[in-house]
Amino acid sequence: QMQLVESGGGLVQAGGSLRLSCAASGRTFNIYEMGWFRQAPGKERELIASISANGGRIYYGEGMSGRFTISRDNAVNTVYLQMNSLKPEDTAVYYCAGSLAGTGTYDRWGQGTQVTVSS
Repeated sequence: QMQLVESGGGLVQAGGSLRLSCAASGRTFNIYEMGWFRQAPGKERELIASISANGGRIYYGEGMSGRFTISRDNAVNTVYLQMNSLKPEDTAVYYCAGSLAGTGTYDRWGQGTQVTVSS
């Protein structure tokens, strides 16, 4: 089973940038669509962006394009989320997840990484 481990979270000042990484174990990474989600305290989880298995198709959640960029490197089984011009309202736990191509369901989740943006 593919396992996911996020890294790169932390404390950053407003206006700063962070790059999150999500490393996948196993040899099936390149058949998974990957997504980045976040959940702030008291709020529902929301999709930030997703990227198809071969990286050819990218989707950004509502209001997420412009400051967030998703990418992947199948050679090293990793998906990335570049976050720029961060705002205090971006504070949340960020998760990566995998959806086996064609299923439409994210059934592989990482443990999450905390991102805190100070004003």
